[in-house]
Amino acid sequence: MNGADTAWIIVATALVLFMTLPGLALFYGGLVRARNVLSVFMQCFGIACLMSILWLAFGYSIAFGDGNAYWGGLGKMFLNGVTEESVIDGQTIPEILFFIFQMTFAIITPALIVGAYVERIGFAFVMTFSGLWMLICYAPVAHWIWGGGLLAGAEWSLFADGVNDFAGGIVVHQTAGIAALIVAFFLGPRRDKQKPPHNPGMVMIGAAMLWVGWFGFNGGSELAANGGAAMAITVTHLSAASASLTWILWERIRYGKSSLVGLVTGTIAGLASITPASGSVGPVEALIIGGVAGILCQELCALVKNKLKIDDTLDVFAVHGVGGMFGIIMLAVFGHASWTAQLGGLAVVGVWTLITTVAIVVVVKAIFPIRVGEEDEHTGLDLSSHGERAYDITS
Repeated sequence: MNGADTAWIIVATALVLFMTLPGLALFYGGLVRARNVLSVFMQCFGIACLMSILWLAFGYSIAFGDGNAYWGGLGKMFLNGVTEESVIDGQTIPEILFFIFQMTFAIITPALIVGAYVERIGFAFVMTFSGLWMLICYAPVAHWIWGGGLLAGAEWSLFADGVNDFAGGIVVHQTAGIAALIVAFFLGPRRDKQKPPHNPGMVMIGAAMLWVGWFGFNGGSELAANGGAAMAITVTHLSAASASLTWILWERIRYGKSSLVGLVTGTIAGLASITPASGSVGPVEALIIGGVAGILCQELCALVKNKLKIDDTLDVFAVHGVGGMFGIIMLAVFGHASWTAQLGGLAVVGVWTLITTVAIVVVVKAIFPIRVGEEDEHTGLDLSSHGERAYDITS
């Protein structure tokens, strides 16, 4: 073990949890109407708690156990065999630290999907779907790419070079983005989509927390306190800044004004896009990735809502899904990865996510209502589902 590496990953673990609680909760909470803000907080917090338990019980073993090409098996259920002295092969940090660092990824990935279904979904469905989805969809994909499995370039890999996905363009953002689109499709659109975000200031605060937390997300994925981690943090910051500016520039060209919500949504697009590439690219490449992402993801927001007619309410697919997939492709464009592996990885995981998410939605909605009633939706989920209210006057 190395003390400096261990200390840095402890900090990075806290930063990644900070992304969900409170960063993502505030970001999403500010974007919904006042009568639904607590329901978003409830969903994010509940998912964080449930994923933590499930990751301990089964998820970590499925993702990082000593299984085969397809899954890690159940040999490490409840951290069986993991002690304070256990070290991951080839790494210099305790395995227990690697376990909880990866737990924060397993928390934020299903939490990202929350943005697609806010303001109209049943809480029991959210919790059940999220738990099953993390175990059945996310954990195997993590094994395929990060756990030495099907797409990792090992002896049994589909692609000799292996997929280059440093911090989760495929594992986190593609899977969450596609799942968000599928859930939103099954759920149907909100009955009233006209109201703007109730608190853009809250959105900005949440986005700022996500930006800071992303240093742990990408920099921590180096699993060491070294120059690679420093470069990952640097390119992460530059991509976020670049995407923020191109988003509001494109917004001004198209609509005549640049908005605060647009600015910080561009930030998230830049962060998602650099995530898979942050272990490979340099500063100039990061500026290019972020600059293109700020325009590309904005255009996809309009495409999903206006052309596909899917109410992915907070643009999870367009920002996270498209951003993550774009970053994966740019690794091949810049010559840091094989085109075959990158495109093949996107295809394999895309099909897996589609099949598993549809199956889980169909099963869970047969047990728990996927959508609240019309009156509850009109009243707002804060009161109808949780018996609480964020403000004295709702809108």
